[in-house]
Amino acid sequence: MELNELCIKQIQTGVDGDRLLNTAVALVEVPSPTRSAGKVADRLADILLEDGFKVDRPVANWPEAPAVAVRFDTGTLGRTLQFDGHLDTVHLPFVPPRVEEGMLYGSGCSDMKGGIAAFVEALRVLRDTDALKGGGILLTAHDHHEGPWGDRRQLRALIEAGYKGDAVLLPEYLADRLPLAGRGMAIFEITYNRDGEPVHEVLRDPETPDVLGAGAELVRSFQEMDQELERITDAYAGRDSVFVGQFSSGEIYNQSPIACSVNGTRRWVTPGMADQIELELREKIGGVAKTRNLRFSADISIQGDAFKVSEKDPIVTAFQQAHQAVTGSPLPVGGKPFVDDGNTFSALGGIPPLTHGPAALGAHTLNEEVSIEELIRVAQVYALTAVGYCA
Repeated sequence: MELNELCIKQIQTGVDGDRLLNTAVALVEVPSPTRSAGKVADRLADILLEDGFKVDRPVANWPEAPAVAVRFDTGTLGRTLQFDGHLDTVHLPFVPPRVEEGMLYGSGCSDMKGGIAAFVEALRVLRDTDALKGGGILLTAHDHHEGPWGDRRQLRALIEAGYKGDAVLLPEYLADRLPLAGRGMAIFEITYNRDGEPVHEVLRDPETPDVLGAGAELVRSFQEMDQELERITDAYAGRDSVFVGQFSSGEIYNQSPIACSVNGTRRWVTPGMADQIELELREKIGGVAKTRNLRFSADISIQGDAFKVSEKDPIVTAFQQAHQAVTGSPLPVGGKPFVDDGNTFSALGGIPPLTHGPAALGAHTLNEEVSIEELIRVAQVYALTAVGYCA
């Protein structure tokens, strides 16, 4: 559906900056570290109920913090656009909200309570202006996003229970590009162990299995593997890679240790490869252990599969029309530098995910900040994207 000037003006003037800011502050002022987002979910549900929406609270495999869901249906045939966000924040000391000179500060304001407040405002405007002529909106918010404390179990349960639209918008702090592809990622934590006790190097039996050597061999193998993976690329997402960021063993420089740990990441650009990636890692890790007569443990956590969205998909067309209407130009397309819930929506839900949120700063730090102007812009873009996409 093409956007006309009257509709654009309705949406832009309908977004209430004060109401949006009040919503954002109300969410930020409730501490919600991952796995403890129940109180802020209650707060969001209360806000939506006060706005007159019918609110559903699916447990979604996390009874400590039931999710929040609202369905707004026009009653006319069309697509359903989902607004989805996570209410949990990383485990850092809580910073209460404050507003100064057009900026909102506080825990979660950029990642991503400000973005959630923006799509709540978009939902209000779509209802109040009657701009949405067909289809509907599904709003969902949940816990269990931020790793390593969360494992996305609640989002997966929501999707499996049918809480998914025909496409989804996610307000992560990415505003300089429209990501049409993103890499999958696995985090690996590997430990090689030998029998016996730690012993001084000069008292070590020459036949003692060498856990440090095993770790070093694995790191060299990963370095060679990374050079080979450099050939597997995507125009937007980048390249396949394997990376080691931690290597630890022993208690002192002249001790023969009993364990060695290697931690890092494996990233890939081809969708649908998660199971194969995990199998290949386990075979390589186990091969080193077998040749060196060692035990091993391998915790391989798949954070998300790779994804791609066609530039011709209706959600991309609708978003670009909306972005141009609000800002004067479409958004350059590119790749997503991080893994977010869009990867899960693509792999498990089979729907196109678009990540776009405010140009916020300080995510995963004590200094989160987002401009009120950016929150208003995101609300307008979300509402106009729905108008163009749903009907």
